[in-house]
Amino acid sequence: MVLATIAERPREQCPACGFIAWRNPAPVAMAVIEHERQLVLIRRSEAPLAGYWAPPAGYVETGESVPEAAIREAREECGLEIVLDDLAGVYSQADVDVLIIAYSAHSTGGRLIAGDDASEAGLFASGRMPAQPVPATGTATDRWLHGVILDVTARWQQASCR
Repeated sequence: MVLATIAERPREQCPACGFIAWRNPAPVAMAVIEHERQLVLIRRSEAPLAGYWAPPAGYVETGESVPEAAIREAREECGLEIVLDDLAGVYSQADVDVLIIAYSAHSTGGRLIAGDDASEAGLFASGRMPAQPVPATGTATDRWLHGVILDVTARWQQASCR
């Protein structure tokens, strides 16, 4: 593979056959879940942001839609069955290799329990969000994801949002 300018951008290309290695962001589905009038967060056990609280999220797999992935990730990471309510936001950044599609959701069943990539699962009332400083070290993805988490949970950070 050699670096070549293709469509006005540097791209990896095989000089023998012309194959272009397109590097596109991977879609990630996120569910910002209300359960028992509180916000569901999981403590991430894996990078990025290992140890931070975040809404359940994960990669969209081949054969499922983004909404289906959000529902599956909620089940896998916090044990809850959910219904998606609205699109909460779409997040991307040029130096990050994922695209986050976030939905607001509410629980319809299941039992809150940490699973899959979560070391803990918790419920947080309005105004009672855990303090999470901007990562002092880490990758561009860590810092960007921290900002995404702050944005999707903004309405829960005020004591009188409900």
